[in-house]
Parts: sequence; structure tokens; C-alpha cells
Amino acid sequence: MKDIVEFNNGMTDYEFFSFLYDKVISREVTTFSKLKELIHPVLREKWTHPVIIRAFNLMKRLNWGFFANIDPTSHKKLWKELVIEDRDFPEAGDLKKTLQISNLYVAMCDIHGYTKFCMESRKNLSMMHTLDWAIENEIRRISTACGAISQRERGDEMVIVAASATDALMVTLCIIDYFEKTDVVSDPSIPTKRTGNAEALPVFKITAGITGGNTQSPLIITERGNLSGFLLNSGARLQTRANELSPKESRIMIAKQVMMNYEKENAVNKCILAQNNALYFFDTGHIEFKGVMIPTCEVVFDKNERYKEKFAEEMTKLFVSIRDNLWEQRIFQDLIELLIKAVQSMPKFNVTPHHPPQGMQTVANESYVQLCRISYKAYIVDEDYSTAVEFLRYLIEVSEIIPSFDRLLLDYLKGVTEKYKILLTAYEAQIDKEVEEKAAQIFHGDHYKTWLASKNGSQVYEKLRVIGRKSKDIPKKKTLWLNMLAKNKEQMEFTLYSGKK
Repeated sequence: MKDIVEFNNGMTDYEFFSFLYDKVISREVTTFSKLKELIHPVLREKWTHPVIIRAFNLMKRLNWGFFANIDPTSHKKLWKELVIEDRDFPEAGDLKKTLQISNLYVAMCDIHGYTKFCMESRKNLSMMHTLDWAIENEIRRISTACGAISQRERGDEMVIVAASATDALMVTLCIIDYFEKTDVVSDPSIPTKRTGNAEALPVFKITAGITGGNTQSPLIITERGNLSGFLLNSGARLQTRANELSPKESRIMIAKQVMMNYEKENAVNKCILAQNNALYFFDTGHIEFKGVMIPTCEVVFDKNERYKEKFAEEMTKLFVSIRDNLWEQRIFQDLIELLIKAVQSMPKFNVTPHHPPQGMQTVANESYVQLCRISYKAYIVDEDYSTAVEFLRYLIEVSEIIPSFDRLLLDYLKGVTEKYKILLTAYEAQIDKEVEEKAAQIFHGDHYKTWLASKNGSQVYEKLRVIGRKSKDIPKKKTLWLNMLAKNKEQMEFTLYSGKK
């Protein structure tokens, strides 16, 4: 049979399928609508319908790329969102090419330690094959059980598409449960316990980024069924940010829209995660990705990290102050209040800095609070901005060696301190001019003689300038500081950036 006009009732299933097979395999027919158009004269013959569906499944396998395994039975929600369903054949249809729908989510996952494991297992290829099998098969099984679809990318990366925020979070956490041997989801209908040879694999940590749920972020499906568009890009950037914040532990970063939609979806009919209060969404502010500002959250699923909930309010206050550019006093005050609340909430620590302040050999939770209060007093009460910023810099040094110190908090501490350092340089240059002019009033007796004699001795000179800057004989220090802020307003704009420049 070379043409549909040759069709006759005496034809066998095999002959009819062979005709359709040739059309599909040669890519003469790549859409179901085109297939129906081709065989329209024989649609009235009911016996042809199962053969047509077989041809559709072949065509789907060849042309739907990422979505080749999607099925109306196992992926009901995704099928509804992604496929233009045929009126006569509800189990068939055409894949949409441009998707601007709110009910679509992309999760990008990365396996920590994959390269190291491959290097260590190069003399034990069976272990590498076991991991490869787990990524290819178990992740697909878990994704399907969650109503999502997944595909492996570049060895240790996975791309997952889901039709709801709940499904996107469920599948990501189930994958973490599988690789990390945890039980966050704890849903009997979605087994995540390893079986067979996979039990011998080590624990792997996963970082993930999830975005979607917004019609303004389109997803494009290419002619070969691959994914493209901002939705995919922003998911990858969120995963990169999760990796930056947590290079050794599992972490999920999401667009805030995902959190909002998850809460809407579970307002009445709660999924198992909502029933068990298994998740806490920690506001992580706006992050810039290639010129686009994305409101983000961290999904806190480890019970040991739920302490972040206790300083969420202080974190939000700092975000608002930074957004409103309140550098005069509010940002400094909010940062110190946040640091104090955070170290009071986090697990106990005791670290030994390289350069401990006078009277401290080690720094623990309470002594860290003491350092914060010294910095706060210097800024707010004493108007001693040099000391205030110096203690911020010291807090960075201490925070970097505290094992449980939140990386996002550290990033904001560094970012704010850097801006105040810029301001301090301009401030000190201006105040030093006033010290020069009023040296006779500031220094008395031998101090003034030493001042005059030491101008060429930079080390002593610098020490005396520090004394001069703190002198009460220079009035209106706060006014001078605020003037510097006004002059350097543009430089003081602060945005946490993540991703490629």
C-alpha cells in the first residue's frame, strides 16, 4: 500500500500499520492532526483505530523529545496542560509548541559528588552502572508516580516538568529522599527506598531550583520536543544559587510564585507534605539573574534547619530596608538585629578566630551577640562609624568559620559591609580634612607637638588620625555621614546577584 486510496476492507492490521509506519518514520507525518488528515477516508472503519493509536505512539516517541513518555493515564494534569487533545481520539493529540500557562513548573536538580564518585569508582564499573541505572530509571519512576516527567542532562543534572507547585515540590523531595536515604515525603504510594544493587550506593546530596506558575514566563517546546525559554533558564539559575548557598548539603531554592501557588493548592485539600507540616518557606529576598529580579524562597525541609523560622521576620525587615535604600540608620540596625536573632536561634557553636578581639579567645553564641552590640553602639550611640564597620568586618571573619551559619545571611552581611566600607572611605577622607583644620583644638600640649612632628611618620600619624576622628571637638559627625550617603546614593544600591554575568 503506497497511498490511502489503495485501502480496502480486506487489508490486515499489519499492512495498514506498515503504511502508517513508513509515513511516520520518514517524518512525512510528524503531527497527529496531519496523520488524521492523511487517513480521513478510513476513519469510519473502527478496526483501524487501535492501529492509528499505535502509529501515534511511534510518532510521539520520535518527535516529542522531552515529552515522549507522557501519557494521559499516568500524567493526567500534564497531558491536559501540554497536549491539544484530539476530539475523536482523547488518548492522542498534538504537543503545544509555546506554553504561556500558569500551571507549569520546571525543576532543575543537580547531584553533588557525582564526578568524585565516578573517579573513585573507575576500577569498579558495576557501581557506576548502578548509579547510571538509578538516575535513568528510578528517577523516571518517581517522577511518573508524582505525575511529573523527567529527563537526564549532562550526567548529573535532571530536568523535571510538573503541572502543579505541589507536584514539583513532591517530586524534588522524593528524589532527595531516594539519593539521601531520608524520609521527608513519607508517602506510601511513592516508594523512595532503594532496592537491589542501588542500596550499596553512597548518600548523595541534591540541590534544586524550581520556577513556574506564572503566565509571564513562557516555556517554548522546539520542533524536536526539547525545552527552551526563560522558565528553563531561571530554574537553572535558582539551582546554581542553591549550589552556591549549599555546596555540601541538599537545598531547594524556588521562585516565590511557586510557594504562593503551593499554599493555594493546599488551602483546602492538603497533600501529605502540608498535612505533616513538612516544609517551611524561608524568604530569601530578590535575586538578580541577567537583569531580571526574581523574588525567591528557600524550601526548608530538614527539621534541624527549622530554626530559620525564628529570624524570618528580621530577615524580611532587612530586605525591605535594602529595597528602600535606607542606609542612614535602618539597614545597619536591621542587620545587627537580624544577626543577634539568628545566632540566638541557631545551634550552639564555639569557634576560635585567627584574630580574636581583646578579652576573647573564642567566640560562642553569646559572645557573638556581644560583638554585634559593640558594633551597634558604635554606629547608633557613639557615631563612631569606623569602629562600627570594623566590627562588621570582624563579624564576617567569625561567621565564616561557624559551621551552621546560614550562607544567605553571610552573603547579606558581606554585601552590606562592603557598601559601608565604600562610604567609610569617603567619610574618613572628608573628616581627615577637618582634623587637619582643627588639630590645634583637638590635640593639646605634647599631643599637638607630636601631631606636627609625625605628619611624615605615617604609622603614628594614622593612629593619631583615628583619635582625631573620634574627637568630640568635631561637631555634626552624623550630618557629615548623612551627607556622604546622599553623595554616594547610587554606589550604595545593593542587589544580591547570582549566576553568570
